[in-house]
Amino acid sequence: MHANATLINYLHLCHRKLWLHANHIRMEHTSEAVAEGKQLHEHAYPQRAERYREITLDGSKIDFYDPYDKVIHEIKKSDKFEHSHIAQVQFYLYLLRKNGVEGATGLIEYPKLRQTERVRLDDVDVPMVEDWIRDIERIVESEQCPGRIEKSKCRSCSYFDFCYVEEVF
Repeated sequence: MHANATLINYLHLCHRKLWLHANHIRMEHTSEAVAEGKQLHEHAYPQRAERYREITLDGSKIDFYDPYDKVIHEIKKSDKFEHSHIAQVQFYLYLLRKNGVEGATGLIEYPKLRQTERVRLDDVDVPMVEDWIRDIERIVESEQCPGRIEKSKCRSCSYFDFCYVEEVF
């Protein structure tokens, strides 16, 4: 199993969600929040598709990359899970660096909030990203699905019904 940007994001949100997704148990298609995020992604900056490139590196797709200024543009609906968003962009920067692109930066854009967050990957950050990759491999290779985390953010998760179903025997 190769780590990818989705798994990096899930690593910072919920290990159970990470394990389920990596083991091909996918629930995102049932989520209104996911659908809303896709809609925002497609319509927030309509000129993006013309100006920037979509690139795939080692199984991760960067939707908007400016090769001239070496800037990744990542669009997010809300800053609610900002830490996981930053980790995802740092992972993209790590992949670019690993593939010979030095000095790239990232911008996380929150169009509804009219805010942007600049993201960098410094030399001191590289071992941290490599630790994330090892953590993902360890979680995914486990035969046991991690337990649920029982946080308020679970209510808006596409896996909520999976995690909180109560069976009566």
